[in-house]
Parts: sequence; structure tokens; C-alpha cells
Amino acid sequence: MLRSDIMLESRCPHTENQCAKHTPYCSWKQVEINSIASGFGHLGPISREIQSYILRQLGHPDLIKNMPENKALSGLCSGITDAYDLFGVPSAVILFVVEEVSYNICDQRFHEFEIAEKRPDIMVHRKTLNEIYEETCLNDKKQLVLDGRPVAVVYYRSGYEPAQYPTQREWDARLRVERSTAIKCPSIQYQLAGTKKVQQALAAPGVLEQFMGAGTTTNRVRDIFTGLYSLDFDESGERAVEMGLKDAEKFVLKPQREGGGHNVYGADIRDALLRMRHSRERAAYILMERIVPPLVSGYVIRPGATIPPPVVDLVSELGIFGVIIGTKDKVFHNRQVGHMLRTKLADANEGGVAAGLGALDSPYLIDV
Repeated sequence: MLRSDIMLESRCPHTENQCAKHTPYCSWKQVEINSIASGFGHLGPISREIQSYILRQLGHPDLIKNMPENKALSGLCSGITDAYDLFGVPSAVILFVVEEVSYNICDQRFHEFEIAEKRPDIMVHRKTLNEIYEETCLNDKKQLVLDGRPVAVVYYRSGYEPAQYPTQREWDARLRVERSTAIKCPSIQYQLAGTKKVQQALAAPGVLEQFMGAGTTTNRVRDIFTGLYSLDFDESGERAVEMGLKDAEKFVLKPQREGGGHNVYGADIRDALLRMRHSRERAAYILMERIVPPLVSGYVIRPGATIPPPVVDLVSELGIFGVIIGTKDKVFHNRQVGHMLRTKLADANEGGVAAGLGALDSPYLIDV
């Protein structure tokens, strides 16, 4: 399960003869891909229900139709159960890998509840990496065994932060899972494929063609990429460093991390690049052109804040959930299953909800 985060770019990148609309709202640009940190499959759809309630209370039930239907939770959970069925062992269980203390438990639990409702024949366990180390083993078939039953699917909701591997036990648990026949969500390969470095490499000329061939579809995929630049110790990396030092406000400096809260912006980019300029550390980052999304006026309601709240400028980021199940030779399922929208203050750099920097929202469609 993946979530592709995108934003509208307010600067139309096309010339008039390339773009039929030639408006500031014709272009979507990708922010990042999330694998483990692709949360809010439940809280995203619930946001639509909350805002539908508000519209009814305000006497505008006729406007609810402008918010697109969102079945992300059922779509994501169907991906898990499809993988379970492909595993083909009726006695198997599903394993959720969770943090020692989970601040996003309300989102996680509803995945479990959805599976229990739709597939009561499937048992779901929640375990930390440390508990997996203590309570699981591999049998002679390389099955991951928990409480005497094979694990069909391992769904990671933890394991994307270095701090989530405080000891060798957590690393050993992860290795045990990867060595097993369980279907991983994500596998280590997919987790690495979601890193910023791979995102930057895919945007390089000629790379997409290796996977998709040449043609209109490939060009459409490339069109969602913003400028992505390597900071390796080569000619292109040196050019990127110079660009970042010269026009820091035009870029975001991104490390190989999921979950938000780790990017570097503005004048801090210049300081970071100067500090890392001759260090191998800089190769662990990429430089990305900053997306300039359109501003929308709205209200942000927070506990203890002024009522009524002031009207403020906001920007939004749309996450598209997808499910893909396959092997290196065959893709069994590949589908879009829903969305979530995060909105933040226009002058805020980060927008992570779990980090307390953004709020869940719902798309509202209008003709322009």
C-alpha cells in the first residue's frame, strides 16, 4: 500500500500551445511517495463525514455532492485481505507492526476493525518489533510463525524511523520478517523505492523509459515531477549545491526519511549545504524545487483558540492511496483506492498531521 502526495502548482509550466487551459491550476506536482508512513486511510474518509455534517448544519446539504466519495479504508483493507488470500493458508494470521507508543492508533485500529467486519475469519495481531523478536520464529518452510500459526501478511505501521530500531533486536526482527514467506506491506525493496533518492533518480532523463517505455503515458508521469537534483559528489551534484546556495528559497532540502518533519527550508538550506558541502552526509539528501500551491481562504479550529477563528490563507496537499500486489514477474492487483487531504497555514513549511503541523480536510470540487 502506497500513498502518493501531490500539490497543485500555481505556476503553469506550459506554454499556451501546450496547455488547453493555461491556468495556474492545471498542473499537479508530486511531493513524495510514502510506504510505511501512508497513514490516514480511516481519518481521511471520516473528514468528509465531519464536513458533510457541518454543511447540513449550515443549511447547505446540496453542496455535499461536491466532495468526492472516499472509500480509502475499505480499499486499503481489501488490499490486505487480497494479499492474505494470495498467501493461501486458511489458518494464517495478519500481523500489524506497531510502535511501542502509537499516537496514530485511532487511524490504525480502524483498519483492524474493517478487516474484522469484512473478514471475520481472519485474525489480526498487533506487535512491536521487539515483540516480534521475542514471539516469532521461522519454520522449515520459511513461514513466519506467531502463536503456532503462520503469518500471511505483515503490515508495517512502524519501522520507517531510525529511532524505531533502538537495539539490534529490532533489526533482527525486521530481518526475520524479510526472510520469511509472509507478504510484506511494504517489503524492504518497496520501502527503499519510496526514498527521496529513488524519486530523484526516476526523474532523471531516460530513466522512466526503462520501466514504462516511451510514449504519452510516460510523459504524463514525468509531468508530475518537479525539479529533483542529486547532491552526489559529481558535476551535477556540485551544480545542485550552487543552485541551493544561490536561491535557497526556491528549494526544499530532503533527507531519506518518511513521516514528515525532517525537511530543510529557506535560509536553513544555505546553512546546511555549507556545513555538509565537503561531507559525505550531503549525498544523503536531495534538492527539490519548491512547489508554490494556490492559496485558499479558510478557518483553522484549534482547542483553546479564539472563537470565531480568523480567516487565514491555507494550502493543501492531496494524498492518493494505491494498492499494488505482485512479484518480480507478475502484478496481481494495481489500483487506486481513495485519498486524503491535508491543509496547513500558507506560511508553515511542514504539514504533517501527526506532527501537529496540519489538519485533515476534504476536497471540494468546483468548475474553473
